[in-house]
Amino acid sequence: MKFVDEARIEVAGGRGGDGCASFRREKFIPKGGPDGGDGGRGGDVWVQADRNLNTLLDYRYTRRHRGGDGEHGRGADCFGAGGRDVELRVPVGTLIVDEATGSVLADLAADGQRAILAAGGRGGLGNLHFKSSINRAPRRRTLGEPGEARRLRLELKVLADVGLLGAPNAGKSTLLAAVSNARPKVADYPFTTLHPHLGMVRLEHAKGFVLADLPGLIEGAAEGAGLGHQFLRHLSRTRLLLHVIDVAPCDDTIDPVDQARAIVAELKRYDAGLQRRPRWLVLNKIDALPQDERGQRVAELTQRLRRRLRSAAPVFAISAATGEGCRPLMWAVHEFLARRPGASKSPPAGDVRFERAAAGAR
Repeated sequence: MKFVDEARIEVAGGRGGDGCASFRREKFIPKGGPDGGDGGRGGDVWVQADRNLNTLLDYRYTRRHRGGDGEHGRGADCFGAGGRDVELRVPVGTLIVDEATGSVLADLAADGQRAILAAGGRGGLGNLHFKSSINRAPRRRTLGEPGEARRLRLELKVLADVGLLGAPNAGKSTLLAAVSNARPKVADYPFTTLHPHLGMVRLEHAKGFVLADLPGLIEGAAEGAGLGHQFLRHLSRTRLLLHVIDVAPCDDTIDPVDQARAIVAELKRYDAGLQRRPRWLVLNKIDALPQDERGQRVAELTQRLRRRLRSAAPVFAISAATGEGCRPLMWAVHEFLARRPGASKSPPAGDVRFERAAAGAR
């Protein structure tokens, strides 16, 4: 299934049914009086998070969603039936944004969480409501009101505890496959990862955590270069970033330190909050270094990275291809997450409602 993490849709609540102007007419009951019923309310448009979904692909092709219209009122005090509600299912982690105002209507970060997107219109009143001591035969009624209408943007932000970022071909997919149950595509050319991959890391007698591999970032990503800019939003929910750095790039002209600095600059340009998030340095592909020089070269690179990035973050040297150093890294991540249990609390599950406009109130 194609991964789609953004879609634009139009939603509208159903129109309320019209009220009825009717009078009771039965044999032997003269002047029976008004008996017109109310119109039914229009149907609402709801959205609910579903953990069994992982893409917004359906909403790329079905863009308009409308609640059912309410039935009109009828005589004999018969009220119209309410319109059918529409419920949209989206993946957990979906953000609902109003295109007109830019405001966030809902952030569905828990399975089963619901929000109302467009309220149905109020039903009209029948002439039964306008009866009084001085107006015994009212012919007045009101019409049903239209429902709310909105244009919305759906943004999917994957829910992961830890995010892998780095340049193309840094070995992020290989690392994800080595430590989790995920099986992303691994190849010896750049941009093999075209969409985020999630993997569950399980350690003996310890609670597991979710690791996300995102497409590689290049310089200019925040302005749209490469593929990574499309997925930077997925890092916003992570509690820890693992910056994977290739210590033995195929091109000798590439300096790992300059490449790392460029990626940090892109994070800051996209969102300053991401640049301040805990970020560890993971020096990958140490198996490609000569055995007798490995320790010295890793130490020198670590010193340069800390000096140029002005960071005192932990540094781990690993080989995702052979598994060397991967297990200590995952245990260190587990201990870090255990010390920060409240860092990524999701909103409580349940219904989330925002204020209805006057047209949809009832």
